[in-house]
Amino acid sequence: MTAPRVVSLAPSATATVTALGGAETLVGVTHHCDPPAEAGSAHGGEFPVAVGGWLNPDLDRVADLDPGVVLASDGLQADLADACRDRGFDVRHREPATLDEAIATFAARGADVGRPDAGDRLAADSRARLDRVAEAVADRPRPTVYCEEWSDPPMAAGNWVPDAVRAAGGRYPFVESGERSREVDLASVEAADPDHLVVHVCGHGDRVDPATVAERDWAVEAPVHVIDDSLLNQPSPALIDGVERLAGLFHSEAFSETPP
Repeated sequence: MTAPRVVSLAPSATATVTALGGAETLVGVTHHCDPPAEAGSAHGGEFPVAVGGWLNPDLDRVADLDPGVVLASDGLQADLADACRDRGFDVRHREPATLDEAIATFAARGADVGRPDAGDRLAADSRARLDRVAEAVADRPRPTVYCEEWSDPPMAAGNWVPDAVRAAGGRYPFVESGERSREVDLASVEAADPDHLVVHVCGHGDRVDPATVAERDWAVEAPVHVIDDSLLNQPSPALIDGVERLAGLFHSEAFSETPP
């Protein structure tokens, strides 16, 4: 079977296709994606082509790639997905808002790129990994956790992050599962008295100085953990790595012999 010509307009889609073993199909990605060296190899040595930004790709360049399928993600790309459909592209737009929906999207992406069995396996493996974390943290005290997706102004992370914290054995009183990240008043963070501060600023990887949070003018005494934003901000398989990372931070004693 001929490999599909896939253009990914979302880093999470690129990461998921890569986890499915389908990176060779990627003929186009955005500047924000991080495709592996073998990306596009099924279609020659000139791929993948960078087609622009996440929200403003060059659709003429996309058209030049003659895509069999275009992948988009998140509500912020809904208008872009419509513009691609207007161009006649076969668009597979996914908008997961919770952890369960993100895992379901892993399977859906498999179908999107002609690898349904790989998608089902990836989703099943992800759920099995979460089950192992749940077993390890069961019956342990649940610390209160504050997760910050943006720092100027401070924004508490939403979408699937509340689920990720709870899956890792923590409490998250700042945003409900499935709701968008929102700006928080520092006094409300103080009132929640968090045991852990997790900083994963969008687009910054792990290049954030924890002192920028630890030294704020607030009455919060808790360790600051800076983790790569891709582990929590993308609905990709890296999110499962993120849950395991959080569980290790919150319940290190549970993983003293076998880290998650």
